[in-house]
Amino acid sequence: MPTDYAFPDSAAKAAAATEAPEFQTEKMSLAMGPSHPSTHGVLRLSLELDGEMVTKCDPVLGYLHRGDEKIAENMTYNQFVPYTDRLDYLAPLANNAAYAIAVEKLANLTVPPRCQAIRVITSEMARISAHLLGLGAYGIDVGAWSVFLYSFTEREKLYKLFEELTGARFTTSYSRIGGLARDVPEGWTASVEAFCDQFLPILEEILKLLTRNKIFMDRTIGVGVISKEDAIGYGLTGPNLRGSGVAFDLRKAKPYSGYEQYDFDIPVGAKGDCYDRYLCRGEEMRQSVRIIKQAIKTFPGGDWYAKDAVRIFAPRKEKVLTSMEELINNFMIVTEGPQMPAGEVYFEAENPKGALGFFIVSKGGGVPYRLKIRGPSFCNLSILPKVCQGNLVSDVVSILGSLDFVMGECDR
Repeated sequence: MPTDYAFPDSAAKAAAATEAPEFQTEKMSLAMGPSHPSTHGVLRLSLELDGEMVTKCDPVLGYLHRGDEKIAENMTYNQFVPYTDRLDYLAPLANNAAYAIAVEKLANLTVPPRCQAIRVITSEMARISAHLLGLGAYGIDVGAWSVFLYSFTEREKLYKLFEELTGARFTTSYSRIGGLARDVPEGWTASVEAFCDQFLPILEEILKLLTRNKIFMDRTIGVGVISKEDAIGYGLTGPNLRGSGVAFDLRKAKPYSGYEQYDFDIPVGAKGDCYDRYLCRGEEMRQSVRIIKQAIKTFPGGDWYAKDAVRIFAPRKEKVLTSMEELINNFMIVTEGPQMPAGEVYFEAENPKGALGFFIVSKGGGVPYRLKIRGPSFCNLSILPKVCQGNLVSDVVSILGSLDFVMGECDR
């Protein structure tokens, strides 16, 4: 070491610091997805980072695109029912019902009370199933594995009930234009009520694992705040809208399928952060159980399909096998589709992810001229560029989980 070397004193350091140029950092581009486990499907986020801070976020869609809306224009109204299963594939029973009601609105057709009650029960069961999966996946996102195991155990019980009713666990294709594929089997409503009775205490246990969990609270409270104005401006619906303090629910605002006769509350948040959105979904499951139990208590008898829908709803098999007229009618419905008047209609239902809408343009006949789907997950993701900016990369995972989207609705 040279003998004339001397360490600078603090005053010399301060002087040198004031003369040095400002320290500059380069921003880094990071692709999160489309195969990242926390993107809940094939979503890609193109992030721009300044250290750990997100300065820009661009969601990139289209990896799952299937062209559902164009497919609908090349098949009959009935043939498109299975395609609705693949929108929010976590709640196919709710998708089927929403689409069927939209076409029935076009045909000016009213289904019997029993059909409406069954659609309400199955849609609320689908809401519970979808929220349970969202809750379990959210738990994994923030590091809580036990929640996932509890929630999927309850979903398995629901899937068993779905299979008893529809013959399928996942893609149910249950609703029909003018009715349902079949009536509920004997004793099925009692099994649903038994599930509800045992589910409520288990739900409370599941929520206790997160609601006052210090790690979960630190990762969600004050993170991903969406103001009431932004939630409305970006077209958010469902729990993401209600989590920001907007008490809007289509089941209350524009009742359908007899929802006006059931008593239930609309949970709303106060701050619009990830924690509020989680709390809203937890309370929605309690309210869904409340609706299901009311629907079972007042479960009507009678037909489960509209008997006056002669050229729309396919006749029962026993009639097809015993009547030439019914056989010909069945052949015409299958080959040409249910006959609809010319016109256009829009209907949206309160699905687990938000407002699922169908806009149908008809020129008459059995095939829609145009069909447009309003996917709630697609609209909910539109706020990502704003809500992610200024948060840490680890917060993006919490924000995505709190929005609870499904890419089947986004990439239609």
